[in-house]
Amino acid sequence: MTSKNAETPAAASDVPSNSEAEAARQRTLGGVYAFGAYLLWGFLPLYFVILAPTGPWELVAWRILFSLVFCVLLLTVTRGWAALGRIVRNRRLLGWTAVAGALIYVNWQVFIIGTLSGHVIETSLGYFINPIVTVLLGVLVLRERLRVPQWIAIGLAAVAVIVIVVGYGSFPWIALSLAFSFGLYGLVKKRIGPAVDAVSGLSLETVWLAPVAVVQLIAVSATTGLTIGNVSLGHTILLVLTGVVTAVPLLLFAAGARRVPLTVIGLLQFIAPIMQFIFGAFVQGEPMTPERWVGFGLVWLALILLSADSVIFSRRARGASDVAAVV
Repeated sequence: MTSKNAETPAAASDVPSNSEAEAARQRTLGGVYAFGAYLLWGFLPLYFVILAPTGPWELVAWRILFSLVFCVLLLTVTRGWAALGRIVRNRRLLGWTAVAGALIYVNWQVFIIGTLSGHVIETSLGYFINPIVTVLLGVLVLRERLRVPQWIAIGLAAVAVIVIVVGYGSFPWIALSLAFSFGLYGLVKKRIGPAVDAVSGLSLETVWLAPVAVVQLIAVSATTGLTIGNVSLGHTILLVLTGVVTAVPLLLFAAGARRVPLTVIGLLQFIAPIMQFIFGAFVQGEPMTPERWVGFGLVWLALILLSADSVIFSRRARGASDVAAVV
């Protein structure tokens, strides 16, 4: 009788509990969501290029307004109006959504200007640099302490920018604007925390930007003229779908980020800029001078170092917590 009771816990420990199985399922699901988000973001340059002759100012304006329409539909279907109302009554959260809206506007506008002006490779550089900028912002704003490999990665990225500026003869303003605007956007989202869900957050951000979008459409209409409805039915449908194309990856990312470790997100985030780089270099045929190859090589080396450090640190932290749990 005693022997049977002694063996039961050991046997039970070999079989994952329902909670462990569910946690594993959620991690897998989260990985699929995050992968889908970055895959869709990787296709964005191609999507925006085929919207020609729509210019960047008109395109961003429609992207804002149709994203707002899509979010309104989502709020209605998911019955999220009550949650949105609670956020609106909180002045602090409302203020942070306005800041987030301004930052994502800069990111969208610069990205589309870069894409439509033949600088897709530089936009990819911006998103390659973004993780390094995020680490730097953690030091400057959140007073986080960096490990030696992280400092080396930041140094390599700085040297890469200098190489590109000196060797290529132009300042990579598109890349740096994208890296810092999205890095600051992520920082604001961290400040907001889980108090604002993905749909409510994007809804409020596009509400703040709606007047800007209207002004841009008026300006475009008065100068070059609007393209929506004046090219073809397919072109108009693709313009209308910019709201869906904008919102769906953000919602997939939000769903994935809640389910998987940050190290997984950190590794998956390179999918989009790699796809953008391939599109710019090998589909669009944008020039890759030796200076650019050197600059990109330094950035990629920095990212490999940063990713390896993140994985090693995460495993050590997990191992330490397991030892503490046993003790």
